[in-house]
Amino acid sequence: MTTNVMIVGVGGQGSLLASKLLGRVLLNKGVQVKVSEVHGMSQRGGSVVTYVRFGDEVYSPVIDKGEADYIISFETLEAARYMENLKLGGTVIVNDQQIDPMPVITGAASYPDNLLQKMKDSGAKVDSLDALSLALKAGSAKSANIVLMGRFSTYYKDISEEEWLDALAQCVKPQFLEMNKKAFALGRES
Repeated sequence: MTTNVMIVGVGGQGSLLASKLLGRVLLNKGVQVKVSEVHGMSQRGGSVVTYVRFGDEVYSPVIDKGEADYIISFETLEAARYMENLKLGGTVIVNDQQIDPMPVITGAASYPDNLLQKMKDSGAKVDSLDALSLALKAGSAKSANIVLMGRFSTYYKDISEEEWLDALAQCVKPQFLEMNKKAFALGRES
């Protein structure tokens, strides 16, 4: 049995750290895991996608259309963009933040309406939260990625909170650890 997770966002939101955290906690548990990063135009606010596959035997890090068990999205439009990759009955954990892409900024397009409802109408289980507000409560908007990983951690009861926090300590600089622990806890409790 293989579990497929896509972590999607906009450049600068911390999707690479989130995938590193997930990979680390799984490796620490002795689970076979493969991670693949697709940066896109990450330095210019473009789409960033990371694939994380784990289970008994994982041969490839790539997740094809209709195979993702979970999409963890740091922005609403990015979640909608990758919905075709979600398997029927899959779960989307999404920060309800909206970041205007360049066509919206320039006035060439408008931000789509009712994206969360459209995702629900497609049959997806949508777990939406205001990760940005929780991150600010933790001490920095930059910790929204860890808020979302805290939320995702509640879907895996066989990985304890302590194991997640140990992996977090291995992934972030010591001066940011307490803030990220708080962000993780706020996501987990929300």
